Amino acid sequence: MSSPAAARRSAGGPRRLLVLMGPTALGKTAVAVAVAARLSAEIVVADSMQVYAGLPILTNQPSPEQMRNAPHHLVGYVDPRTEYSVAAYCEAAHAVIDRLRAAGRPVVIEGGSGLYVRAALGDLSFGVPSDPSLRTRLELRCEAEGLATLVAELETRDPGCAARIDTANPRRVVRALEIAILQESPLSEGQYGRLWQAPDRYPHLLVALEDDRELIRDRIDSRVLEMIDAGAVDEVRRLEALGTPSRTVAQAIGVRELRDHLAGRCSLEGAVATMQSRTRRLVRRQLTWMRKLPDAARLGVSGRPPDDVADEVVALLERSKR
Repeated sequence: MSSPAAARRSAGGPRRLLVLMGPTALGKTAVAVAVAARLSAEIVVADSMQVYAGLPILTNQPSPEQMRNAPHHLVGYVDPRTEYSVAAYCEAAHAVIDRLRAAGRPVVIEGGSGLYVRAALGDLSFGVPSDPSLRTRLELRCEAEGLATLVAELETRDPGCAARIDTANPRRVVRALEIAILQESPLSEGQYGRLWQAPDRYPHLLVALEDDRELIRDRIDSRVLEMIDAGAVDEVRRLEALGTPSRTVAQAIGVRELRDHLAGRCSLEGAVATMQSRTRRLVRRQLTWMRKLPDAARLGVSGRPPDDVADEVVALLERSKR
């Protein structure tokens, strides 16, 4: 194992960021914690759902032990009743990273959300602002005509976007259709297509962690059952007691299904099956992101303990500076 001091010297000190990206259920957090221990680094989490407070089980936030072993940032700090955007995350991430770099601390960015990882690494220009009146009209259409109608229109206007987003999520469909209507070029050729060509704010090494898809599928099914055993239903009960969650939280995997279960609209078994199915679709979208990553070092983790993977990540970091 490389010493922390040697790893920091080889990595060019705290000026260079290490980015660990991989799909849900891969075991990224364990690898990130092991890497952080070797580099004496702090971890900045790039995840669209782990930002919310009160949902540590369903958003799979780092465990208390992992938080003790390596400082984590941007986890559980947003009220789940508050709408939160990637633009707000971008600003928060840069503030944390700038502070850590100024203090001479190495930084590891860990996440599975390509948009949030990109937001942490550079300034994003989202191009098309929201049109509240158009969005309201689309939301009313969704309620009156059904989500399938809006999905069909999105497939016509921007089939690439429709194939990529979660079309079971009304909020995402409405926003994607809003953008498709507002901008001359479709979303698939616009913001997301240009995303990884945006200038980097920080020098970094991007490592894409990969695993066998069948193994990931099995872990997804097991993880959802473990969430139920760990108290996910009670977690949603507590969320309900706070008041109406934000639209983003209400549509989150697990929250939507377990709210339906608590309201008597589906059985617990049905909720579990839907959670597993939606998570598998999420992983497919994450893998699509990862296939398009430019200049990523790709590292297989199948069957390997986190410490073994962490050693290879540090070795990659050292070699990248030679």
